[in-house]
Amino acid sequence: MSYEIKLPLFQGPFDLLLFFIERDELDVRDIPIAKITDDFLAYIKVMEAANLELASEFILVAATLMQIKAKMLLPRPELDVLGNEIDPREDLIRHLLEYKKYKSVIDTLASMEANRALMQPRGNIADEIKLISETNNVESELQDLDLYKLLKVYQKVLERHQNESQKPTHKVTPYPYTIEHQKEYIMDLVATHKRISFEEVMANMPNKIAIIFNFLSILELLQNQFLQVTLGEGFNNFWISKKQKIENELII
Repeated sequence: MSYEIKLPLFQGPFDLLLFFIERDELDVRDIPIAKITDDFLAYIKVMEAANLELASEFILVAATLMQIKAKMLLPRPELDVLGNEIDPREDLIRHLLEYKKYKSVIDTLASMEANRALMQPRGNIADEIKLISETNNVESELQDLDLYKLLKVYQKVLERHQNESQKPTHKVTPYPYTIEHQKEYIMDLVATHKRISFEEVMANMPNKIAIIFNFLSILELLQNQFLQVTLGEGFNNFWISKKQKIENELII
């Protein structure tokens, strides 16, 4: 398969010609065709030596340059209808000047295109309103408005309000209990009463959450050997007291 490579510096043959003209500070309207042709052909040879496939326009311009060079070497110049000598370079110079003119604004146009791509179309308010009115037929609806339609709208609004009011709500109620606080509370009770029953501890805070926190606090104090438990009389009842060997220690 054949493929074509765009050269990084010269996208086309006119780019290459303009490069030679600007490099040697030549007048684009009075090109030394022999030098430009030699430079252009030398560049093509370098590209062919690098096994790069040149675009057809490079070959076309190379042939044009050689044709112009040959015409300038001929002793018989061509004349126009007025008898003036025709410069063989005229067409090439005109194309170069036109190409240079457009090339000079390419960067500006590319920047404008990039900026424009970032913008959102503002639209036409009058046209949009007209389109909405045509789609929804607002005037027709207003003309046909009656008490029945108003009641239907009112009913829909009431139903929507009722549905919104019946949606389940979730309420989080914070409780003023922590394990550490309840541990201190239980240790104070034990220090005051020496021994206290589990029923008495729970009776001081009869709500369910407090009972759970107190029970967990007692279990943690038992695990850390700050309390000891003695079975008492009755069903599911026991006595709580300080561990004897650390009775005088402070709780941190």
